[in-house]
Amino acid sequence: MKFLLRFVTWWNYSTLNTAFFTWRQGVKVGEDVQGNIFYRSHDGKKRWVIYNGESEASRISPDWHGWLHHTWDELPSERPLAHKDWEIPHQENLTGTMLAYAPKGSIRRQLPKTRTDYEAWTPE
Repeated sequence: MKFLLRFVTWWNYSTLNTAFFTWRQGVKVGEDVQGNIFYRSHDGKKRWVIYNGESEASRISPDWHGWLHHTWDELPSERPLAHKDWEIPHQENLTGTMLAYAPKGSIRRQLPKTRTDYEAWTPE
């Protein structure tokens, strides 16, 4: 099934063209804790990631994000960023999920009320 999805979708895994390009031009440089694999071209000018599962950019940690965008040249596996004691671990964007932040008073925090003034219609 995974192989067939590669023909028609780009948001699940990598496309066949990306896989072929990676096979021909890519040099694996590392992998993050989520299983995303990072590559660079032989000349070092291009950098890309093959996601493990859904292609969601917020799943990449700041360490690897900086390397991908040429902010720094050192690999996070060789020279990780210094983190403060108060920093929380990286988390992907949860907008649109049940785990998304809901402020106090939001209707998402309230349980649905049972209605006594309404009776659903049922066909006879």
